Amino acid sequence: MGSKNKKEWVKKTYGPYRSKHPERKAAFHTSSGIDIDALYSGEETPPSATKRLGYAGEDPFTRGVYPTMYRGRPWTTRQYAGFGTARETNERFRYLLERGQKGLSIAFDLPTQMGIDSDDPRALGEVGRVGVAIDTIDDMRVVLDHIPVETVSTSMTINATASVLLAMYVAMAEERGVDRRTLAGTVQNDILKEYMARGTYIFPPAPSVRLITNMFAWCAAELPQFNPISISGYHIREAGSTAVQELAFTLADGITYVQAGIDAGLDVDAFAPRLSFFFNVHNNVLEEVSKFRAARRMWATIMRDRFGAKKTESMLLRFHTQTAGSTLTAQQPHNNIARVTLQALAAVLGGTQSLHTNSFDEALGLPSDHAAKIALRTQQVIAEESGVTDTIDPLGGSYYIESLTDELERRATAEIAAIDEMGGMVEAIDAGYPQREIERAAYNYQRAIESGDAKVIGVNAYEEEDETSTAVFRIDPKLEKAQVKELTERKKDRDQAKVDRSLAALDAAAKTDENLFPLILNAVTVRASVGEICATLERTFGRYRDQGGR
Repeated sequence: MGSKNKKEWVKKTYGPYRSKHPERKAAFHTSSGIDIDALYSGEETPPSATKRLGYAGEDPFTRGVYPTMYRGRPWTTRQYAGFGTARETNERFRYLLERGQKGLSIAFDLPTQMGIDSDDPRALGEVGRVGVAIDTIDDMRVVLDHIPVETVSTSMTINATASVLLAMYVAMAEERGVDRRTLAGTVQNDILKEYMARGTYIFPPAPSVRLITNMFAWCAAELPQFNPISISGYHIREAGSTAVQELAFTLADGITYVQAGIDAGLDVDAFAPRLSFFFNVHNNVLEEVSKFRAARRMWATIMRDRFGAKKTESMLLRFHTQTAGSTLTAQQPHNNIARVTLQALAAVLGGTQSLHTNSFDEALGLPSDHAAKIALRTQQVIAEESGVTDTIDPLGGSYYIESLTDELERRATAEIAAIDEMGGMVEAIDAGYPQREIERAAYNYQRAIESGDAKVIGVNAYEEEDETSTAVFRIDPKLEKAQVKELTERKKDRDQAKVDRSLAALDAAAKTDENLFPLILNAVTVRASVGEICATLERTFGRYRDQGGR
């Protein structure tokens, strides 16, 4: 006779068996420290949680933001690429598009991210290393040469200089005769996570957020199909956070941006529909699926109840996902193909709108063409062969998934409440709170690896003495010299008087409440450089210095 309930099953069946056959761990828990029960029966989930589950395309969007999800069309395959000069990156983009990629995702080098031109002494040795060098609109023209921007959506991973790079993109498209209103894509433009997790900031938080809200207003009026921000938990997770912290800190950043838009006089329903998000995805498949489901439900609640959004589109948490670079290992690098496959599957089961899969050799260097193609094919196999796209939210209703979704939401909501009590995310960052919490989580995970409690195949389990070497893609040092030389020639071959006037107008406007994006657009059109525009703004805004040790 079977057990009538879980309590009876534990006493009659599970308990006696476990005492004779011990389990492999004393306790099981997720990467966020959530205890995992041996079996879920639905008795752990209150009836109210089932009512909140809902259906795809309906509030609270736990099961998906669109009614048909992947039965209509799959996610956008958006492989992140960029290195060296614009010409080399253009070749990689065309290579990926020819092999079935649906959207572009541009990686920029550190000088571009930090508002420094390639000919600046501070850029020495970094030009084109971790992304493409973009100094002027001339580079943007080259990087997107022969690419139909009117039909291909473009994502740009850029933050402190996001307004400058988006302006270059718009100006380049209009030079080709493309109507700006048809342009589709996303600019990351999430500066708050830079202060807590990454460090590519230029200006202090307040003027940085001003630039973001300026872009909200301009894009709502002029660039209706473009997402002016991708609120990013990816780098928070890469810095060592747990899934709960990634979820909480990302949504807390989103709350800050929405409030800033409202404080700037914008109608929430005018800009909120174009907000987007960017999440990491790790190896714990079921925790990651639950994280994405919790994120959708939480954001819908925040937008409806906290900000009074009326439009359904304002409540949708649409997100891009990238597999976790921090989980890739230099040891036995081909194991990374399995890791990336698991992570990509979790993103799809969690309902992502677009996806980047890392290449297996990225722990060694920039991805080779061969590795990038395998990463792209991984997405295509999941989309075309796995069957997981044939039904919506295939894990929905699983006792474990629903319990974990609820617990992630509960813990992340508590974190957001704590940040609210500090005065909001800007104040929390100033106090060093999220930085300390991320550092603590990263330290605890590293200790777990060193003790063997957390297994990493090829690193602290199943190691091999003699490993097959993997060819590493290297950037030719000559590319930096070529970029600097070309920039020098371009600065000589422009109307300097027009550049000077555009920068003077920007400098004057920075001291007022005027929307700065049209002035930045004018400056890039006359070929002012990223470094020149940022130096102009810095005169008024100042440069942020991390105080440390808070």
